[in-house]
Amino acid sequence: MCVPSYGIAGSGRSNIRFNWRARVKIAVGVARGLAYLHDGIRPPIIHRDIKASNILLDKDLTPKISDFGLARLLPPNATHVSTRVAGTIGYLAPEYAVRGQVTKKSDIYSFGVLLLEIVAGRCNYNSRLPQGDQFLLEKTWAYYVQGKLEKVIDAEAGEDLNVEEACRFLKVGLLCAQDAMKLRPNMASVVLMLIGEKGISVDRITKPAVIGDPYLDRRPSNADSTTMKSFATTEALTSSEANTEWSL
Repeated sequence: MCVPSYGIAGSGRSNIRFNWRARVKIAVGVARGLAYLHDGIRPPIIHRDIKASNILLDKDLTPKISDFGLARLLPPNATHVSTRVAGTIGYLAPEYAVRGQVTKKSDIYSFGVLLLEIVAGRCNYNSRLPQGDQFLLEKTWAYYVQGKLEKVIDAEAGEDLNVEEACRFLKVGLLCAQDAMKLRPNMASVVLMLIGEKGISVDRITKPAVIGDPYLDRRPSNADSTTMKSFATTEALTSSEANTEWSL
């Protein structure tokens, strides 16, 4: 039986408590799955809705990417696909949320947010928290600048917690969620960084894009009503189409 990994992000949908090794297994598994979708098959598949509730876990806590209802194939020689904005606010890459341009780097941004959630044990956005704490991505960046990334780590990560490894995961998450998509690593590099086989260039980590403040003011003036709706609601357009699992 698969359960939503929202147990990690503290949504209350699961009573399972994930220790650190389980979180590592989930994070690396999802990264490997995305790397396969992006570079292991032709044409590449862009998922467009990577988030905690679309990562299912089997009885061994092996992650499975699910719900391909919004997925798009990347045509040969194409750098991006232009489409209506769909997905979930908080996980949308800025170039996609503002211009409707979806690329592999859009999925990578979403994965970066998910990775932060896995380490922090909370959702990216929580309106019930004080204003400065509502966006996990914003808060993680602030602690990174202060040299206090360990403050982001979930206190319930378990006795097997590896603080150094957790901070490395947070840095990878920030790399993936950078404003400029050209600075985000590809998923193959992300996998290597997560398993410790590739170093992280901290000088390449720049301020992440947090959809919810500056980008709302910079959205296109000719954006259609569908795009407006995606900014105005917590959940953007969703698809009721196929809910296919992708085993990792």
